[in-house]
Amino acid sequence: MLQIKIFPAGPLTANCMVLWEDGAVATDPGAGIPCVIVDPGFFRPEEEGMVLGFLREHGLKPDAIFLTHGHFDHTWGVASLVRKLDCPVYMGAADEPILRMHSSLLERLLPGEQVEPFAFQPATDGLELHCGGTTWQVITTPGHSPGGVCYYCASSGVLVSGDTLFAGSIGRSDLDGGDYDALIRSIMDKLMGLPGDTDVLPGHGHPTSIAREAATNPFLIPFNEPDTDWWNQDGIGLEGV
Repeated sequence: MLQIKIFPAGPLTANCMVLWEDGAVATDPGAGIPCVIVDPGFFRPEEEGMVLGFLREHGLKPDAIFLTHGHFDHTWGVASLVRKLDCPVYMGAADEPILRMHSSLLERLLPGEQVEPFAFQPATDGLELHCGGTTWQVITTPGHSPGGVCYYCASSGVLVSGDTLFAGSIGRSDLDGGDYDALIRSIMDKLMGLPGDTDVLPGHGHPTSIAREAATNPFLIPFNEPDTDWWNQDGIGLEGV
């Protein structure tokens, strides 16, 4: 069973997550139980300290950092963690320009701060990542950003949706590189077809499920039209009237 710990972090309270499979064992003696960290966007040392303390307390050793996209509120703490934990980072390659732009913006907004760069491996559509004691599939979901991705664990029925899909909402598309039409296509074509009982862990706010969003999300309900001839025609005529 997948274990989940969420740390809302940074000024925009992005959800940094630690995920690991219950019962997973260390691959090497003393290495720690494998886990993954998602979107470490913490700004303050105390926030990073909480995550590192949790890892030590539970004997966890990250074998990957998953980034859902390149916005600063999801990536600010990555470089520092990589120096301390020495694990690979996965992110959609199309978000590299977004990452650079946000780093430059932060350095202008926060005089004296220098945003550390970090290397990452491309998270491509359909890529399987054997991390955290389980298997994750990358689902590319452009729209909120060009390189936005979700991470899906089929065996546990968990989707890490980043800022693509929220409880009762969807990601904004008015930032640089955003595309509303692409976002809707990503959600409807890539996510709404997942099993209804899939738990959705968004980048902000509280968890939800695919079924709940399909039934109640006001941004998605207009797209739940039946695919039938009588519905799609220009008008409905009553025979004999």
